[in-house]
Amino acid sequence: MKIPIFTDDAGWHGARLKEAFAIRGVDAVFLSLQECVINLSGTSPTIQIPGFNLLPPLVFVRGVAGGTMQQVITRLNVLHMLSMLNVKIYNDVKAIERTVDKAMTSFLLKKNGISTPPTWVSESRSQVENIRQIAAQNNQTLVLKPLFGSQGLGVRKLLAKEPLPVPMQQFVDGVYYLQELIETPKIDGNVAPHDYRVFVIGGSVVAAMKRVGNTWVNNVAAGGRCEKVAENEQLSTLALQAASVLEIDYCGVDIIQSASGQYYVLEVNSIPAWKGLQSVAEIIIAQLLVDDCLSKIGVITN
Repeated sequence: MKIPIFTDDAGWHGARLKEAFAIRGVDAVFLSLQECVINLSGTSPTIQIPGFNLLPPLVFVRGVAGGTMQQVITRLNVLHMLSMLNVKIYNDVKAIERTVDKAMTSFLLKKNGISTPPTWVSESRSQVENIRQIAAQNNQTLVLKPLFGSQGLGVRKLLAKEPLPVPMQQFVDGVYYLQELIETPKIDGNVAPHDYRVFVIGGSVVAAMKRVGNTWVNNVAAGGRCEKVAENEQLSTLALQAASVLEIDYCGVDIIQSASGQYYVLEVNSIPAWKGLQSVAEIIIAQLLVDDCLSKIGVITN
């Protein structure tokens, strides 16, 4: 069997997936969604994937590159159309759409009663200024995040007296996504900002870690330190609930604990990195991903 891994930068994660597929006798090749062609010239619609005469039974999505609105819609349309042509998409393209958009993720979590920090989303500067004033009166510190960002890029505290970023500033891009900053409990009496990454595959928690930040941003890409954590029923339950609500094959769920002890889901990542998590995990995450992926088309692995 030969299947494509859609990515524009295979890197460490792509290499681990290719190795895991090879163990199961599958040849995985790296391709960009930009290379595909929506071909509607014949009697039936099809998607042309370079190197494939026939459509593969499944594709693994490791990345959807950014671009103009038309480019991003076209790339997602390729995945939607492949799904309509009975190709299994892993992760499901609808789940990718729900989670790449932080506003939709937060909305679905809140709508389904899953604990997540107070969040506001608006394009209106006047409305955002009103939100800031109310937050200041309630002693809430707000965090400004890119709606489509990842790895902690562009995440910043929005202090009460700080000028509001201009609408088209980098990482804002016309939309203000604001979330209350959750202060984390002290570790051994010291202030040590931290959160948790819980990895869910096929409805089961397979690994988890604590991310301890050098600053209040804990992402591994931003210098966060990975630590193994003992099994935690509250973390696992919350992560599984979040994955279920988003109807996702696999995901990395970011959870933070407040100083009061309550846990909150910050984000759900449908194309998560796991290099840091693998450094403290006993299982081989890429192999679990590949085996779950293959099970979707009835391939039984040992």
